[in-house]
Amino acid sequence: MTKENGSITNDRAAASATDGAAGAKSSSPTLADGTSHYALHGADRIHYVTVGRGNRTFVLVHGWACNLGFWREQITALAGQARLVLIDLPGHGQSDKPQTDYTIDFFAGAVLAVLRDAKVDQAIFMGHSMGKAVICRVFKKVPEKITALVSVDGLLRRPQGAPGQSEAMVAQYRSPHYREYAKGFVNNFFTVPGSETLRDEVTAEVLKTPQNVMASAMEAMLGANQPDWDLKQVDVPVLVLNARGILWDADYESYVRSLSPRAEYRLFENAGHWLMLERPAEFNAALTAMLRKHDLMAK
Repeated sequence: MTKENGSITNDRAAASATDGAAGAKSSSPTLADGTSHYALHGADRIHYVTVGRGNRTFVLVHGWACNLGFWREQITALAGQARLVLIDLPGHGQSDKPQTDYTIDFFAGAVLAVLRDAKVDQAIFMGHSMGKAVICRVFKKVPEKITALVSVDGLLRRPQGAPGQSEAMVAQYRSPHYREYAKGFVNNFFTVPGSETLRDEVTAEVLKTPQNVMASAMEAMLGANQPDWDLKQVDVPVLVLNARGILWDADYESYVRSLSPRAEYRLFENAGHWLMLERPAEFNAALTAMLRKHDLMAK
């Protein structure tokens, strides 16, 4: 797994990851130090990378039209104390891209396949955007495997849009102009001056996702007939890190705090949807402080 010329890359990591074992490694692991694997989900190959070691395991699930490289800035903060399992969801990154319905349950099934392949018994699950919906569905299926849920700029309950609004958004990604809609989608989240380079990197990665995957996954999140992923009360820590926005109002904060007596809630100012890339130092400091507070990371 490498980072070339400042861009996010999710190339065929097996060669660089295994070769990296033979070379000198820094004291703080990076994504390039990871080992690439494939798990089978039915007939489909699901790509994932493991990096780091420790008594705890983190499972990291990216968002809509992204890939596991979007977690690159969190590796040095976490991999020194834990084993990280970073997943390319089906249709994304180096995972297979079958012609199928990309539902939240389909994604969750792929995560479960990785857990079996990587022999993960219990882990802290972190999901960004759509990845948060995926880890919520995993929690409903195998709650015994999850020791904490970390949500990064994503809703822990299904959004309630105006009638027809969701259908219109999904239709954009089924149109011949879907690439322009995707560019606009990304652009809307980068409003802080100085973030233009990162915006262009994120846009380039998002546009690598096939159209059918974009449209189907968007429908899975917004479609009226799709199952929800709403969390009810849970008995594990729920850690929320969001960029300030219109979705994160007082009602949503109250909902989050009602989920668990060990809920934490943090809003970041002057950051966008990909805050873990845009403000990595501040994000990592807040994340690790939350984890230590709940004895999920050594102090």
